[in-house]
Amino acid sequence: MKNLFRRLAAFCLCLCTLLPFAAALDDPNIRAKSSILADPETGQVFYERAADERAFPASTTKIMTALLVLKYCELDETETCLEEDMDLEPGSTLAGIKVGETLTIHDLLYCLLLPSGNEAANMLARHVAGSVDNFVWMMNQEAIVLGCTGTHFANPHGLHDENHYTTARDLYRIASEAMKDETFAEVVRTAIKTLQETNMQKERQVLSTNQLILRRADPWYYKDCKGIKTGTTTPAGACLVSAAEKNGGMLISVLLGCDKDDYTGGVRPNFTETKRLFEWGFSNFASQTLMEPDKTIATVDVALSTETDKLSVKTAEGLTAVVPIDLDVDDLTFTYDLPESVRAPISANEKIGSVIISYGNTVYGEIDLIALNSISMSNVLYYKDKLDNFFQSTLFRVTVFVLIVFFAFCVVLRMMFTRRRAARRRAMMRNRSSRSDRHADDEDYWR
Repeated sequence: MKNLFRRLAAFCLCLCTLLPFAAALDDPNIRAKSSILADPETGQVFYERAADERAFPASTTKIMTALLVLKYCELDETETCLEEDMDLEPGSTLAGIKVGETLTIHDLLYCLLLPSGNEAANMLARHVAGSVDNFVWMMNQEAIVLGCTGTHFANPHGLHDENHYTTARDLYRIASEAMKDETFAEVVRTAIKTLQETNMQKERQVLSTNQLILRRADPWYYKDCKGIKTGTTTPAGACLVSAAEKNGGMLISVLLGCDKDDYTGGVRPNFTETKRLFEWGFSNFASQTLMEPDKTIATVDVALSTETDKLSVKTAEGLTAVVPIDLDVDDLTFTYDLPESVRAPISANEKIGSVIISYGNTVYGEIDLIALNSISMSNVLYYKDKLDNFFQSTLFRVTVFVLIVFFAFCVVLRMMFTRRRAARRRAMMRNRSSRSDRHADDEDYWR
């Protein structure tokens, strides 16, 4: 009975310990058909719902379009709008570009990502690949490279096509890659952009469709938002891929399939739900330094040096990640990959090993471990080591074995030769004895 009470008490204590954490991580119940919230630095997912289910991306497609443009074009290149670029279904979102108008790639990116110009998408696709079809092929190849498993593009703008689909997780992968480009990050966080004067229009402004960054006075405005891209069609619903940064940590969210006809609170739910998801994320997770740079954390033995028999190793860089807000660094797991000993000479900052930092099943990162200082090699110890290694080597053992076999073979041959010579002598002695007897018999006969 006492053991039962002890177990119940232990269970209650454990439950009381976990309750605050469980309460802090209540499901935010985001109103979207599929969604995901993750840290692009480590890839850790903090929230997801139906993240691998197929969905229509609408104009969030343009993230991939911009990614390829920035990969293969210079910003000062130019492109002219053709009639074929305007071959779009009625009601398509446009950036106000005129047929025959020439713009820089830089300004076309703003036309693509702020007002979500579909004609800008066609112009950029032609510029990169020569034709829209070729560009779409490149989009699908790039998706494969990025590890997307549920994505297939049919156009560069996102207008509805049954063969044009993706998943929340794949869009997160694409957006994470795009945000590594400084130009992309600068464009998508811009609320209003003044375009250069062209051959057909004077300077003019284009506005972002992302309500989280457009007007500070709006209640759904989110000061930590770093933009990215909206998308809306009837089949896709209201979509939003967004990024937010707070206290040195960044999160990327993807919401697909929100109700585009729901204006509760004055704006579509893809904006209010994204803001709520970010607030939930930053209230439960925070950027934390898990490892300091240049921190000496281990020593290894050193061979072939008279300077020292120990080498200190330090971290090549630090590691900062978005982690549960109540995570104690002491609870982290540090998995070291270090040799027991190293051989001189060693250069300062030479890689010696690495350390993987994790918590549970989540790996936050891997850091190289480097030599704190240089250590020279002793020539005497080097050649002694060479000699020692030779005597312990397989070559030496094989050589000794061969010599032993050869020596034994020579001994056997010598013994065989000696026996044969002794046999010849005995035969000769017998022959001589026989001849002597015959000679004696002949003498007796003649007598």
